[in-house]
Amino acid sequence: MLYYLLYPLRGVISGFNVFRYITFRTAWAALTALLISFILGPWLIERMRRIKLGQFIREEGPKSHQQKAGTPTMGGILINVAILIPTILWADILNPYIWIILFVTFAYGAIGFIDDYRKLVKKRNLGLTAREKFTMQILVALAAGLAIAYLPSIHNNYSTAVTFPFIKNFAVTLGPAYIALIIVILVGASNAVNLTDGLDGLAIGTTLVAAVTYTVLTYAAGNFRIADYLRIAWVPQAGELAVFCGAMVGASLGFLWFNAHPAEIFMGDVGSLALGGAIGCLAVMIKQEILLVFVGGLFVIEAASVILQVASFKMTGRRIFKMSPLHHHFELSGWRETKVVVRFWIIAIIFAMLALSTLKLR
Repeated sequence: MLYYLLYPLRGVISGFNVFRYITFRTAWAALTALLISFILGPWLIERMRRIKLGQFIREEGPKSHQQKAGTPTMGGILINVAILIPTILWADILNPYIWIILFVTFAYGAIGFIDDYRKLVKKRNLGLTAREKFTMQILVALAAGLAIAYLPSIHNNYSTAVTFPFIKNFAVTLGPAYIALIIVILVGASNAVNLTDGLDGLAIGTTLVAAVTYTVLTYAAGNFRIADYLRIAWVPQAGELAVFCGAMVGASLGFLWFNAHPAEIFMGDVGSLALGGAIGCLAVMIKQEILLVFVGGLFVIEAASVILQVASFKMTGRRIFKMSPLHHHFELSGWRETKVVVRFWIIAIIFAMLALSTLKLR
């Protein structure tokens, strides 16, 4: 919004010319999100405590987590607000990709809100049923997939071809099946982040790493010269998504301030589903669908640990891990919560560096 309000005044005040630069607006989106988090965070925490919207801890979880019962939850509301306002302020609001990413983020956030609210009303760790949650997630992903594949094609002939890291000059064109891939990516990413949200600061810190990575990737994908040099898909107008990523970086940093151990507030599904959906949507829109496996490598590992645990128990009656998701396994192995979180952050950073290292190799 500020882009259209202030940039036209560059002839009067030359300093307003900086609004043309995505890098400038991305940095200020991050700072604005951080400021919003710091201002609204204490108020939201106090408000949640006053109306007693506290977390219910599942009985089968680690016993050490029982002391966290009653900690304010649904902090994802703060994350969503801290992403929305800076994006509207600093991004080009006429860019179709901005509205698609905002739709996915807040639609998944709404699903998470309903899930969290039901848990609080029932006063137990049970919200939406798996069928209800997946149905709503698939419908949102379907709508987003249609918008991604067809609406931007009016402007830039958006490609449904899927490229692969490490492999040069190779792509698979999926056509209509591309919509199905988008659904898998968005639903998978949102649930993977949700599964990772089990320790203080773990999910939001890992999201921060992914957000920084996608800030680089979105800017590169939207810049023809950089995309050509790195030999990645050039997606006209997609560079504006860097502003959204900047807002997500600032919102993640701001929330981490309150979510660091011992957490003053939890993000809840309203936060984790929204962030996961946003990460998956970013990967799709900049044509880095497969690279998401590397950028969100830790999320993939956490989700895979749950899938393997359930499959092993159903087929053999035995468990592979002491508890899933994987972070609980290491907790029960004697690692302190803070050690698990920091080491998992390190793993996330390694995956992010691996993802960025593939750009020139393709």
